[in-house]
Amino acid sequence: MHAPFALAEDKPGQAPAPQQPMQAANPSVSAVTQAAVKAGALSCASRINQVANFLTAGSQWFNAVLIAPLADPDQRLVSVSLEIQAQDAPLAYASASFAPNQANGCGGMYETVVYWSQGCDKVASQNFGGLKRIDVKQGAPAARAPSIAILDGGAAMKIFLMPAGQGCVSIKKEVVQ
Repeated sequence: MHAPFALAEDKPGQAPAPQQPMQAANPSVSAVTQAAVKAGALSCASRINQVANFLTAGSQWFNAVLIAPLADPDQRLVSVSLEIQAQDAPLAYASASFAPNQANGCGGMYETVVYWSQGCDKVASQNFGGLKRIDVKQGAPAARAPSIAILDGGAAMKIFLMPAGQGCVSIKKEVVQ
C-alpha cells in the first residue's frame, strides 16, 4: 500500500469527555484500522483500532490520512492524521502514531488539537476542570512567564493551552499504555 492513504467519511459512536484518559475502544473495526491492515501494519492493528475508535467516537464525520512506510510497515512506525467533526464541538485535528515491538506489544500515542473561541482560562475550567496546572519554567529567562499553560492528566496525559487571538488552542497528548 502506498502512503498517504486517504479514508472517506465514517460515522462512529458517542464522544468521550475531553478530559478523560482513553478508555477501551468500541469493538467494531474502524476504517482507519482496515486501511492500516491493508497497508501491512498488522502487529498494531488492535492498538490502532482502540485509538481510532476512541478519537472518532461521537463524531458526525471524519476524514483520515494514513502514513505508512512502503517497506516493512509491520515493523515500523505508522501514523494517521484525522479531521474530526464531533457533535456540538469545534472541529478537531488529531494525530496518532503506533510503534510495533514495544514492551506493551504496540506502543501508541495521540494528540488532538482544537481551537476554542473562548480564552484559555475559560477553556481550562469548562472543558478540563478536573485537571491541575503544572508550573514549568525551565529554559526560559527568569522574567519570562510561560504563555502555554500545561494541565496534568497523569503520567501519560497532558493538555497544553495556547492563546490564539481572542481564543485558545488546546493540544491533548496521551501515551497509550
